Amino acid sequence: MKSFNTEHEHPAAESGNVYAESDHTKNVDDDGREKRTGTWLTASAHIITAVIGSGVLSLAWAIAQLGWIAGLLILVIFSFITYFTSTMLADCYRAPDPVTGKRNYTYMDVVRSYLGGRKVQLCGVAQYGNLIGITVGYTITASISLVAIGKANCFHNKGHDADCTLSSYPYMAAFGIIQVILSQIPNFHKLSFLSIMAAVMSFTYATIGIGLAIATVAGGKVGKTNMTGTVVGVDVTATQKIWRSFQAVGDIAFAYAYATVLIEIQDTLKSSPAENKSMKRASLVGVSTTSFFYILCGCLGYAAFGNKAPGDFLTDFGFYEPFWLIDFANACIAFHLIGAYQVFAQPIFQFVEKRCNRNWPDNKFITSEYSVNVPFLGKFNISIFRLVWRTAYVVITTVVAMIFPFFNAILGLIGAASFWPLTVYFPVEMHIAQTKVKKHSPRWIGLKVLCWVCLIVSLLAAAGSIAGLISSVKTYKPFRTIHE
Repeated sequence: MKSFNTEHEHPAAESGNVYAESDHTKNVDDDGREKRTGTWLTASAHIITAVIGSGVLSLAWAIAQLGWIAGLLILVIFSFITYFTSTMLADCYRAPDPVTGKRNYTYMDVVRSYLGGRKVQLCGVAQYGNLIGITVGYTITASISLVAIGKANCFHNKGHDADCTLSSYPYMAAFGIIQVILSQIPNFHKLSFLSIMAAVMSFTYATIGIGLAIATVAGGKVGKTNMTGTVVGVDVTATQKIWRSFQAVGDIAFAYAYATVLIEIQDTLKSSPAENKSMKRASLVGVSTTSFFYILCGCLGYAAFGNKAPGDFLTDFGFYEPFWLIDFANACIAFHLIGAYQVFAQPIFQFVEKRCNRNWPDNKFITSEYSVNVPFLGKFNISIFRLVWRTAYVVITTVVAMIFPFFNAILGLIGAASFWPLTVYFPVEMHIAQTKVKKHSPRWIGLKVLCWVCLIVSLLAAAGSIAGLISSVKTYKPFRTIHE
């Protein structure tokens, strides 16, 4: 086992050898960091992994609250808004010039370069608060999918009226153990294989959901649908209609958001072609692919179940058979969330480790790494600090998930609070600063209107999430039963 300090100077600089230095520069980028090798394809995989979550299976419920007209319209509008603002954010990776300027490694760095002041702290709170919330939420969602496998088998063996009780805690613990291992992946640059696997899993379970919905519609067992969604006095009360509609709009808006990790994804791209060009292409592929699956899942799910559409038609048992296919789809959800957890956790890991390295550069515990030969994988660099800190983080998020298994309702509120600043406000304000958009010009007014409209959406969604959270707390049960 060999120990080395990560803060050492480059060997070429120490030796003064011109040839060694020339050879070394071939392996680093213009900022002296290890040469980036990411492409628009790997970035697309990261985006799809981050965006297409198991929430795609709940879009039928969202459209049921809004109806055919508003549901489809909102799906399309927010896909355009997300892509539009992501292109603005991609141009801000470098400053002041989007092609030749200085690199920014995190969202906070970007905001610091273009806006500065208290907005940097606001960005940090919104971004990292959202990322922490997502990692807790994914732990819960993965356990729900694994519990659903046991429930599907129970239904098949004992009948649909059987009474089964399953605890999600062992599954949360197992998910946490897997994440402890995967969290030792040093950085975002090494996540490509995991993101590709997760993207394949997301396509798989979304396709299964679509196929089951098509089979239901083709079989003639369709639910009652409506141009305006659920009917007051029949499906819901007037109050429920209002709150659920707000929550549905928020669910659709947040379903597209990936601004929290966009800069970190872009920092994996090689510099030729220009990073902003590759990132815009990746965003177009990611958002287009996502929209395709969202519209299919949402519309076909609503057509199949109508106004009685479940919150998730795989884990909430919109379908019972074939049970083996339901099992496989839920397993795919769990595998997808294993990769997605890392996509959202890596920025947190990098933020803490970067701050610690900067504050304690001479601390060997923090800066030293050890080269270890891992069977079948070759040499692997291990940092004791990284091992301890990342393990502690995963343990804490797993414990929080166990204590608050209704945390997904809280996650909706976190999403409402972070969607507006991260996906809309900061990208728009930085675009105005970067391109020097003239105040009160038509473009300036249009961008400001977009900000205000999305702020209203976030506030309404937050109100709906609070109502949903109160309902979740009142109906919470420590064990998930068949009849939930």
